[in-house]
Amino acid sequence: MGKSTTSCNTSIASARRGRRILQIGCDPKHDSTFTLTGFPIPTIIDTLQSKDYHYEDVWPEDVIYKGYGGVDRVEAGGPPAGAGCGGYVVGETVKPLKESNAFYEYDITLFDVLGDVVCGGFAAPLNYADYCIIITDNGFDALFAANCIAASVREKAHTHPSRLAGLVGNRTSERDLIDKYVEACPMPVLEVLPLVEDIRISRVKGKTLFEMAECQPNLNFVCDFYLNIAD
Repeated sequence: MGKSTTSCNTSIASARRGRRILQIGCDPKHDSTFTLTGFPIPTIIDTLQSKDYHYEDVWPEDVIYKGYGGVDRVEAGGPPAGAGCGGYVVGETVKPLKESNAFYEYDITLFDVLGDVVCGGFAAPLNYADYCIIITDNGFDALFAANCIAASVREKAHTHPSRLAGLVGNRTSERDLIDKYVEACPMPVLEVLPLVEDIRISRVKGKTLFEMAECQPNLNFVCDFYLNIAD
């Protein structure tokens, strides 16, 4: 769906609006923030393992890395395949950030979350988030998953402050199914990004659209979509 690509560009857009941003990658693949620097960073779980899980020995500079546009970033990481729960790792990620007060130094903390609603790695960030934005496209399968996510946020809202902010349609030339869905299940459509191949290519290049636009001014119109999401 382009969740991480959308997250990174929205983080940059929010920073351009003068906000202090922390982006936390919550997927065990730990590639959420790749386009902010073009290379993977050490994960919190790797850092904790290297210190025998002594949280008092973990400092913010050990796990928080500066990315393009001044966006700070953290990768939670995760256990090997079939060996543990991503939700546990997200909790372990937030714990040292809170204990060092780093968690509270930002205007916006953006959790880039995998879309599997039955996974603890999806559910755990909702314990800390105020709003949930769903990334989708104009296809049935994506909107089916979006509906499951919307239902899970509704259930979580009974005990936590999380609320659904709306949908972002990513890389689609049509929006008829999106419109039909929000007619049946009313929620805001925050933005619908056009079918621009450079959005996909940016991921391959390890750059955000904002960085690519510095050399390709024709991409500035795409950046405006992300600025609208940030606003």
